[in-house]
Amino acid sequence: MASVSPIWGATCNKGVFWRDRGREWSLPFPKAKEELMLVWIKRQKEDRGTRTETPALAIDAQPTESEKEIYNQVNVVLKDAEGILEDLQSYRGAGHEIREAIQHPADEKLQEKAWGAVIPLVGKLKKFYEFSQRLEAALRGLLGALTSTPYSPTQHLEREQALAKQFAEILHFTLRFDELKMTNPAIQNDFSYYRRTLSRMRINNVPAEGENEVNNELANRMSLFYAEATPMLKTLSDATTKFVSENKNLPIENTTDCLSTMASVCRVMLETPEYRSRFTNEETVSFCLRVMVGVIILYDHVHPVGAFAKTSKIDMKGCIKVLKDQPPNSVEGLLNALRYTTKHLNDETTSKQIKSMLQ
Repeated sequence: MASVSPIWGATCNKGVFWRDRGREWSLPFPKAKEELMLVWIKRQKEDRGTRTETPALAIDAQPTESEKEIYNQVNVVLKDAEGILEDLQSYRGAGHEIREAIQHPADEKLQEKAWGAVIPLVGKLKKFYEFSQRLEAALRGLLGALTSTPYSPTQHLEREQALAKQFAEILHFTLRFDELKMTNPAIQNDFSYYRRTLSRMRINNVPAEGENEVNNELANRMSLFYAEATPMLKTLSDATTKFVSENKNLPIENTTDCLSTMASVCRVMLETPEYRSRFTNEETVSFCLRVMVGVIILYDHVHPVGAFAKTSKIDMKGCIKVLKDQPPNSVEGLLNALRYTTKHLNDETTSKQIKSMLQ
């Protein structure tokens, strides 16, 4: 077996093996490849006498010299991710002011109050949308680094641990953003009111505060973005598809194998009681679940026959079972993402069992 560092695993035709601080474990894994591959495996840390566990990708991976250029570019984007989520989580909308203005169309004070409430919110929505464009560029940079020749995808994941960590963090952010957006109808209501009111002001030649910040072209793009149930996932899916189509010199397997390997890693760590029981932080579980679902969706959009076909390199039954084994209220958003944002679920090649599992 190839030598592995303390936080790495290897696969062979019998299963997955990993070593940590001199101890070795093995796990049967029918679809294991004959290559070294990245695995999520917790590190035990002593902190003031308290043992804590976190996934290796979450804290340990540091960029090598060859990774630094891409890593630094992506890191600038990821630094703003938590702030975006906090702003989205605190987004309350202007529903009350809008209802009052609509019910009393002749009351100018109520019209001004609603408009004044909506303008700063549209500024936030613009910031979210612009961040999606930055995230798309970051993802494309990572895909380029993690799929380039002459290395195989699994070799890339072993060599460029820090970039693989960032890839996972982008997916984790994306699923969290979309979960919050899906449960907040105020976003679309506010933006629809903004567009309707702005259109009316233009017809009446009334100067509109905020029009310069969100011009008509940008407003159209933002409308399409927020019309999606999962706008960030849609952005990343489109970006991955575009990356593959624009890089015809790269075998498509370079991209799909990278995605399927990450999905397999998450599934194995989540479905194996021996490893799952060592997670003391539930956020670690959520992290792995979101990344697993994210890479499945990207794979399904990029691969010609998708993630649900018998020839797929992703064990979809196993992945869905892992999701179903979680508390229902914690994974309903992730199951809905598989139901409604994948491309091939309803194909004839998808087995009835898989379709039934997602009903």
